[in-house]
Amino acid sequence: MLVHPQFDPVVISIGPLSIHWYGVMYVLAFFTGLYLGKYRARQTNSGWSESQVDDVLLYIVAGVIVGGRLGYALFYGWEHWTQDIFYLFKIWEGGMSFHGGLIGVVVAIVLFARNTKKSILHVGDFIAPLIPTGLMFGRLGNFINQELWGRATDLPWGMIFPAAMDNIPRHPSPLYQALGEGLFLFLILWWFSSKQRPTGSVAGLFLVGYAVFRIIAEIFREPDAHIGFLMTPFLTMGMILSIPMFLAGLVLIIFGYRNNKSQ
Repeated sequence: MLVHPQFDPVVISIGPLSIHWYGVMYVLAFFTGLYLGKYRARQTNSGWSESQVDDVLLYIVAGVIVGGRLGYALFYGWEHWTQDIFYLFKIWEGGMSFHGGLIGVVVAIVLFARNTKKSILHVGDFIAPLIPTGLMFGRLGNFINQELWGRATDLPWGMIFPAAMDNIPRHPSPLYQALGEGLFLFLILWWFSSKQRPTGSVAGLFLVGYAVFRIIAEIFREPDAHIGFLMTPFLTMGMILSIPMFLAGLVLIIFGYRNNKSQ
């Protein structure tokens, strides 16, 4: 049986200024995405300049923050929002939704594509391989902060999360997600995008891959206490929100390869 190390959420404090691990993870996510994006831009016939990578990542960061918070308030914190109209702006209380962040990223891609006269799918294909490393760092932040712990287990790597206050060994599900939707999805997308692929297929594979890894992770992850299971003692909000992603990604892949074949 393992016990969570109970990291101090504050990395360092300098006077009134405190640097949190969550903030460090966001910084690592941004600069890793920036490095990978500029690497892709330098490849032959990429159609991207390094300055455009700077610009699109600023769009993406704004989309993640606004969409992630709004999505959390809508999908997971609706009851709190109805009771407190300012709940949406209380970011310091925590709460970001990946699916909401994804919607924000899509809006950011559309705006960037319109301003630069690029194809929306072309932008999506370029950005998709840069996202999983950010997800990996985010899930590591969840683990450090003892968030999103898993369901009870008797497996050797079951871990007690003191924040759960029940002394029950649980799946370290944030680490599962860091590996699945983070590292593994990054390796798949990086390999897939290393060769020329039909337009939209890289973005489509990201949607399909994330949905699959997220649904698998939801099997081991404890549902949010204020939501629980939906309709059946198995289905979770994360699963429901991932199904449209899977279908949308499948459509992009199919149409991409069909159009490529016809051309």
